Amino acid sequence: MNATVNSTECVRIEASAVSDFLMSVYILAFILGLIFNMLTLGPIIQQVRRQNILGIYLLSLSFSDILFLFTMPLWINYYRQDHNWQLGVTSCSVAGFFYYSNMYVSIFLLCCISVDRCLVVSFPLHFKTQRTPRYAWVQCTIVYVVVMLLHIMVLYYDELKDAHDDLKGNDRCYETFPMKPNVAMFNMIRVGVGFFLPLLVLAVSYWRVLATVGQSPGLSAQAKKKVRLLSFGVIGIFSVCFAPYHILLLIRSLVYYNNSKETTPQGSYCQFEQNTHFFFSCTLALSSLNCVVDPVLYVLVSNIVQEKVKLCWRKQRQTRAEDCALTTYNRGKPNSSVI
Repeated sequence: MNATVNSTECVRIEASAVSDFLMSVYILAFILGLIFNMLTLGPIIQQVRRQNILGIYLLSLSFSDILFLFTMPLWINYYRQDHNWQLGVTSCSVAGFFYYSNMYVSIFLLCCISVDRCLVVSFPLHFKTQRTPRYAWVQCTIVYVVVMLLHIMVLYYDELKDAHDDLKGNDRCYETFPMKPNVAMFNMIRVGVGFFLPLLVLAVSYWRVLATVGQSPGLSAQAKKKVRLLSFGVIGIFSVCFAPYHILLLIRSLVYYNNSKETTPQGSYCQFEQNTHFFFSCTLALSSLNCVVDPVLYVLVSNIVQEKVKLCWRKQRQTRAEDCALTTYNRGKPNSSVI
């Protein structure tokens, strides 16, 4: 991602309300993500202690989300400064490492959850002996190690010093234009292996799950509802958080290759990048919302959390009713303190 003399001429990034909008999205994601992850972390750990397999996957998701949340203030500051990174090269590389590592750790862990659900529903007797906490921990560890090693390699070949543009005092963090040939190729591989392949696995798994659950007379209505909620929840995360970013990233890379022979930054490729820069920034912001919606998966499938929410709601309503009754009673009493 080396800077070039054409960087600011190819795509001109100026101070505008767009930066404030993106900053607001990241602030919202940071606050809600922190609250939701902290609220669900305790119940998830309890499920892990009970050797619950789904709890292990969700704990791994939460850990990845929390690591990303710790770096989110750096991105908030970046957009507050109108796309101007003023915190040094290393911090940009670290922020980018956790951003993209969280994205693909989340994608592959959601993929593991979908395959696990599919095997449990489709082959309950055979898979029951193979489905152990150790099996889940090994899968989560492999996902973490593979994703982080790949991103460490990217950082190594990026040599840290070129992780962001530094031209005329405007430091850009992973916003270098025009695209480089090796970056475009890496992006296409990333979209194929990191999004479309997991999406295919996800679609096949939940198609099988929903078909099997619908025909199963042994499952209760509540169990079927829980499976459907989890299925639609994971599909929703992919559709809202990850699909727009990867689809636009693929289009950008294809447009680059189609116009790779251009020699002038004013060509159709740079015009395309200029026109889509705001939308691409928005898709990145959308992808950050996965740290907010991941904890919602636990609420969808956990009877414990649902019962606690209902209990808190009932207690709140009961407290309000008692306060109202007490106020009415006090109004009817004579005020003996007045002489």
